[in-house]
Amino acid sequence: MIKKPATRGRLLTGLILAGLLGCTPRAGVVSNPPAAVPNVPATPAEARPETVQAPPVDLTPVPFEVARARFIADTSERYGIPAAEIEATLAGASFLDSVVNAMSRPAERVKPWHEYRPLFISQARIDGGRRFLGQNRVKLAKVEADTGVPAEVIVAIIGVETSYGGNTGRYSVLDALYTLAFRYPRSGDPAKLEREVRRELFFREELAQLFALAREENLDITTLKGSYAGAMGMGQFMPSSYRDFAVDGDGDGRRDLFGSLDDVFASVANYFVKKGGWVRGGLVAVPATLEPGREPFDPSEWKPTHTLADLAARGYRPQLPVPDGATATPISLEGSSGPQYWLGFQNYYAITRYNISKMYAMAVFQLSEAIAGREIPPA
Repeated sequence: MIKKPATRGRLLTGLILAGLLGCTPRAGVVSNPPAAVPNVPATPAEARPETVQAPPVDLTPVPFEVARARFIADTSERYGIPAAEIEATLAGASFLDSVVNAMSRPAERVKPWHEYRPLFISQARIDGGRRFLGQNRVKLAKVEADTGVPAEVIVAIIGVETSYGGNTGRYSVLDALYTLAFRYPRSGDPAKLEREVRRELFFREELAQLFALAREENLDITTLKGSYAGAMGMGQFMPSSYRDFAVDGDGDGRRDLFGSLDDVFASVANYFVKKGGWVRGGLVAVPATLEPGREPFDPSEWKPTHTLADLAARGYRPQLPVPDGATATPISLEGSSGPQYWLGFQNYYAITRYNISKMYAMAVFQLSEAIAGREIPPA
């Protein structure tokens, strides 16, 4: 049974999130670097993220005390939580320099695919995924039958996000979100101010969602651990995604993404279906060729809306059979031996909704293929 979230300020949330797509941690953020790769950046970089129309945002500075008081009053009104209870919880929260430092790290250069893929796909991670799938085959098979999301894809997400549960985060979720909600780092660059304000507002909204989540799921808000961005559990769900997409997979009346594998598997699959529009039995991606002399097509919108005829007119040819009437988006990767071209379908787009990065989605897809015992091309 999916526990429906309480009514809340969807318009506010939507406006804030609309301005943050492409640059904000969410369910599926790689907020904890894989255990074997300690220096992976928090969010996979893209040379050109999706184009998003962001609504205006007020850049007028607001004193901390005022912002905090407004937050308490608004959260209390929206979720029916006594203001004194919120105040008491926040009184015990701490600002974490480590979170500010992590969020302030300069962005690394955009890694080409042949450097990016080994960060997430190694023989050890493939072997670990096969073991994890084998240990949980019955649970995963049930979720796959219910949702249409293949077991190996669910396992690959968990492998990329938390090394199969081995690295779910060591930060207090309350402290991390409190820090980013009211002390989001400022660079001092006027050109970056709007983005920094939007990021702070996003995390302030996630902090409010955390209070609502804790009440709905009877969680002790002070004990939750996660990433420095506030993502939680094996699947690294932000509080809003936890509320919107988590599922009670074991039927015990709770949605537990910390201790119930049934709930974790069902919730990851539900995210793909409800947020990403996963198509049962549909393709994820197939390799393609680009006619010599043709320029790669790099659309700003990643939805798979281009017909095969349109893509053929641009020089793209799928190397594997594709159903008639299918639509796709072209993908270009910098391989170790030259350009690689792919066509991504609706299920590929669904993976990008988990983390808005084309290379992230390809890494998850190829890891899932390897876990399932299917051959993947060289990086």
